[in-house]
Amino acid sequence: MAHWTLQDIPWDEFDPAGLAPDVVNVVKAAAMVEKNAGDYATYLCNVFCGDEAFQNVAKAWAGEEIQHGDVLGCWAEMADPDFDFAARFDVFQKGYQIPIGATRSVRGSCSGELVARCVVEAGTSSYYTALRDFTKEPVLKAICGHIAADEFSHYALFHAHLLRYLPKDRLGILARIRIVLGRIGEADDDELSYAYFAGNNQGEVYDRGKCSAAYGSRASGFYQPANVHRATNMALEAAGFSPDGALAKVSGKIAWWALNRHRAHLKDVLAG
Repeated sequence: MAHWTLQDIPWDEFDPAGLAPDVVNVVKAAAMVEKNAGDYATYLCNVFCGDEAFQNVAKAWAGEEIQHGDVLGCWAEMADPDFDFAARFDVFQKGYQIPIGATRSVRGSCSGELVARCVVEAGTSSYYTALRDFTKEPVLKAICGHIAADEFSHYALFHAHLLRYLPKDRLGILARIRIVLGRIGEADDDELSYAYFAGNNQGEVYDRGKCSAAYGSRASGFYQPANVHRATNMALEAAGFSPDGALAKVSGKIAWWALNRHRAHLKDVLAG
């Protein structure tokens, strides 16, 4: 089955009445991060040197992620005629870079890298599902539906390769849990906060804390419990647990509580 293209998006159904400033602001940031996947593919191909099968997967993944960035950037330009995606993305790339020259995973092993990738895809698939259900704008709703489906597929791909690497790396459950929790904790790192800054700043000086809070407080408002539970279940599976057991139910409730508490904290940061 052929992958969707920009021509499959119902651009003529764009409805300005369905726009919400918070949504436009975070979509600009998401477009930057998605578009930057080429650098991640370079990093992954270096880490998985000699594994042509996975390198091909990484390159195909990056192509789809870059398409996500392009389509989100097109939508953002429709929503905000003053927004120049190409110019803002250039600002982002100059201000944020990943270690593309690395030859070993920052997670310590190939299995660890794949666990982290699974966590990212669990988060993005749930995020775009939440945004699809939240937004009233028809074109963005269609875009997010396509992207969410891609991200679920990406999770399955990375998880399949994780299962292939685990016997070789012998990465235990405790180590996988540490990587899962560590990657979740990196949600407030420079990438998204600087992407938010690059997409939305009006000449201000970059303040990581405020940009992180601005992005996080807005994006977290899109979620419903089901979105959080599904992301939690997928992360648990990457850690080596059943996504359908009692632990998953409890973890989903804890994650929903933690998300709301974190959102309240971010609002306090912005207010202060």
